[in-house]
Amino acid sequence: MSLNPIETVELNFNLLGENAPPLIIMHGLFGSARNWQGIAKQLSDRFRVYTLDLRNHGASPHADSMDYQSMAADVVLFMQQQNIENAVLLGHSMGGKVAMQLALTNPEKVNRLIVVDIAPVVYKHNFDEVLMGLYHVPLGSVNSRKEADQYLAEKISTLSLRQFLLQNLVTNSAGGYQWRVNLASIEQSMPAIMGFSEDQGERFTQPTFFINGGKSSYLSARYRLQAEELFPQAKFETVEGAGHWPHVESPAEFMSYLNEFLNLQ
Repeated sequence: MSLNPIETVELNFNLLGENAPPLIIMHGLFGSARNWQGIAKQLSDRFRVYTLDLRNHGASPHADSMDYQSMAADVVLFMQQQNIENAVLLGHSMGGKVAMQLALTNPEKVNRLIVVDIAPVVYKHNFDEVLMGLYHVPLGSVNSRKEADQYLAEKISTLSLRQFLLQNLVTNSAGGYQWRVNLASIEQSMPAIMGFSEDQGERFTQPTFFINGGKSSYLSARYRLQAEELFPQAKFETVEGAGHWPHVESPAEFMSYLNEFLNLQ
C-alpha cells in the first residue's frame, strides 16, 4: 500500500543580500518572516538571507495539516524553486523543529543548522491560553488595534506577548479585522506542533548550534541528551537574561554567539 504524498504549499518569503551563500530563517508559532528582519539585515552583507512565512502564517497559504514532515517539505520545495542546493538553516521554536526535521530527512540540503530555544522532543504543554485570547477578540466589532489589545489583555497579561500576537491582526477587504494565521488549523494540529518524531532513523552530522534563553525551559539541560543523539556535532550556548525570544530580548548577545558559530567574527 502506497503512502499518500505530502501536499506542499508555496511559501511567501523576504530576501536580503545577494551573490552570497544562502541562509534560510524560519519563525516560530504565531510568528512570521517579519519577526526576523532585524537579524536578517545584520547577516545580509555576508549571506543571501531568506526569511520564510511557514504555512498557515504570514502571507503563506493556509493548509489543513501542520505536521513537521509537511512543513519541511514546503521548505524543500522552496529551495528547489530558488535553485538552492544547500543552505544554512536557522529556526526558532516551531521553525527550529522544521529545520531539524529537514536536516534529519534531507541532510544533503543543510550545511549548518542553528536551532533557537527548542529541542527535538515532545512537549506536554500547549498554547491554549494564546488560542483562547485570540478567539476572545470579537473581530466583527473591534474598531482598532488598541481595542483588540484590550480584549486580548483579558486572557493574556503579558504585554510583550500581546504585542507579538497583534502583529497577526490585519485589515480585510470589508474594512474590518482578521487574524492572518489559520487559527482553526493551528488548534487542530497542536499535538503535532508540540510533538516531534523520536524515530527519525538518521542523525545529522554537520555542525549544529543550539542557542537558548536562560529564563526559558524549552531547551533545558534534560533535553540536551536527545539533541546530542540526533545531532552529534551539537554545540550549546545560553543567553542568560533572555526568555523564549533571545534574538529579540538580547539581540547583541544573540548575534555575538551566532557570529561565532558562523565564523564571522
